[in-house]
Amino acid sequence: MTAVPPTPEPVQPGDTARRRGRVRGFLARGSFDIQSKLLVMLLAVSIVAALVVGVVGYLNGRSSLQDAAFNQVTSLRESRITELKRSFSQFTQTVVAQTRNESVIGATKDLEAGWNDLQSRPVSSADHTTVEGWYRDTFVPQLDARSGGSANPDQFAPTADPQAYLQARYTAPFTDYDKAIQQDDAGDGSAWSKAHAEYQPYFRQAVESAGYEDLLLMDTDGDVVYSAYAGADLGTNLDDGPYRDSNLASGYQQALQLTSADDFVVTDFQRYVPSLNVPTLWVMSPVGDGGKVIGVMAVQVPIDLVNQVMTGNEQWQGDGLGDTGESYLVGADHLMRSYPRQLIEHPKQYQRDVVAAGTAPSTAKREVAVKGSVLLQAVNTGPVTRALQGKTGTLISTDYRGKEVLSAYAPLEVDGLRWVVVAQMDTSEAFAPVNDFARNIGLALVGIIVLVCLLSLLLAQVFVRPIRRLQTAVNRVSSGELGVEVDTKAGDEIGDLGLAFNDMSRSLQVKQDLLDEQRRQNDTLLLTLMPEEVARRYKQGDETIAADHQDVAVVYADITGFDEFAAGLTAEESLALVNDVWRSLDEAAGRHGVERVRTTRSGYLASCGLNVPRVDNVRRVVDWAEEAQGVLDRFNAQHGARLGLRAGIDTGQVTSGLVGRSSIVYDMWGDAVSLAYRVQGIAPTPGVYATQRVVDKLGDRAGVREAGEVATQAGPQRVWKLERSGGALA
Repeated sequence: MTAVPPTPEPVQPGDTARRRGRVRGFLARGSFDIQSKLLVMLLAVSIVAALVVGVVGYLNGRSSLQDAAFNQVTSLRESRITELKRSFSQFTQTVVAQTRNESVIGATKDLEAGWNDLQSRPVSSADHTTVEGWYRDTFVPQLDARSGGSANPDQFAPTADPQAYLQARYTAPFTDYDKAIQQDDAGDGSAWSKAHAEYQPYFRQAVESAGYEDLLLMDTDGDVVYSAYAGADLGTNLDDGPYRDSNLASGYQQALQLTSADDFVVTDFQRYVPSLNVPTLWVMSPVGDGGKVIGVMAVQVPIDLVNQVMTGNEQWQGDGLGDTGESYLVGADHLMRSYPRQLIEHPKQYQRDVVAAGTAPSTAKREVAVKGSVLLQAVNTGPVTRALQGKTGTLISTDYRGKEVLSAYAPLEVDGLRWVVVAQMDTSEAFAPVNDFARNIGLALVGIIVLVCLLSLLLAQVFVRPIRRLQTAVNRVSSGELGVEVDTKAGDEIGDLGLAFNDMSRSLQVKQDLLDEQRRQNDTLLLTLMPEEVARRYKQGDETIAADHQDVAVVYADITGFDEFAAGLTAEESLALVNDVWRSLDEAAGRHGVERVRTTRSGYLASCGLNVPRVDNVRRVVDWAEEAQGVLDRFNAQHGARLGLRAGIDTGQVTSGLVGRSSIVYDMWGDAVSLAYRVQGIAPTPGVYATQRVVDKLGDRAGVREAGEVATQAGPQRVWKLERSGGALA
């Protein structure tokens, strides 16, 4: 007989819980659920998109503003260069025109003649004392206050008598140059005073109308024969006097070399002591008469001429330069030639900024004190260096204040001067709109992030809700619940997944029902082949199943006469009749508590008290044997057969278990089984035969007679034949 293989045990809820615990543990170790991934994805896409738009907008805006700012400062640079050249051209042409004026020519000749006349005029000690007192008490204190130094009055003392004579009458009487220019005649009756009285009104009007700082006339010997303001340089000699190293002296020497009265010389700014050490620029042109140079006229150019051009008359706002736009001049010595805007508008802040940028505190303090930076403020910046190399261009760099600026620079060649023009604007102002844009982008980005967070949470929940329903349904199925379905509909991948899950769930239900039915059939089949307890152990997977039993009644029954009866039957008909007989015997066994062990085509092995201990196991077996005889009697009557039952009964110790591996058979063996088998074969005629042990347990049962003996290891055993109840022989 082939045994049915064990049915797999169903999944237990505890196993599913353990698997879910492992999954949760994996998630806890760093994995993200879908909602988190959706949230992160939406946030990342939104933030990256906003950042890209912001960065592109910022860079484009900055580039556009930078181009616009560079265009503005470049335009400013070019306009300043053009205006400065125009102003210098007008100024120099005015000076040249004046040197050809008859008044200037006449004044030069008459003042030189008067100067020569003074060579023979003695100078009194009183005049020397007056001049010395003026230098000591007026000029030097003013010079020290303006320059911050300590000058020696003796170094400025007149070296010629005409100088002392003129300064005693036209210079020393005044502490203010504006008053000195108003005097026409000192009343000394000299030829020089007569010429001065004649031409002073003309020169005064020329100086005041043109804004000259001073106007000088020099003869060909280097003597300053005239000064409109009658300053400390009146009467000095430029070849050997105290101002021989000044730019006035060098420019005078160059002017004498000119061969045309239309030519001129322009000197760069240099500190000039008679002007209280103020940076001074001169325009000089020779004075000619009859094709001969008779002298040189020098005009001191006011710094305001340069500053008005470079500052646009301080109308920076009107010129669209905002709060920081400006232009300025720098010389080849890297020192300024014009005033910076911040010094004019915010001197204290200017002082702090330039000191922080490296300017000496004393220099910055002096700039603020004199309200000027010419020949004081150093500008060692990239634009200046490039412009001095002859380059023109634009650059973002750090200026003399340490501020980042957009600069437009260019070299400037004007009337022999080698300067640099720089126009600039602070990047903080130039890029202020793009900075505002960046701030707005930042605020918008924050708002977008907040909005996207809220929308992402909402959308993630919407997206994840059907997935969570699926997850819940899967968990229910994995815990052993069948027939679970989710509420979903087709339309997207998640809906299709839900429908597929429902199909899978229904399929699992059907398969589980089939498995359950198969399991029931297997269990039923197993129970027909082996006892319930043995079947249970077999399904659990026990490989060796055996048990010893102490008090078991064993019956082995053999049907006689079946071969003769089945001789005319087919195999199917024969088997069907046998099965009917065995079914009837099984039913009888069930009523009497007898347990079938195994059957063959004509043999039936059964026991009582094997799996369920029974005190009357022997009586039950005998009763079953009698009923089995009745079953065969009815069969014989029904089919006209002559079948008989030959049964052997014994009691005692037996062993039961499963035998075999590939084909498992439940069997029972032991002395009681062997003896029962031998007992049933003691006689060829049908009947119920029992051992002495069985008869002993039956007590005083009637209808027992001796049938013979069987040999055993323990010795011969008596066999008894039991008569059927009612007195008839079995």
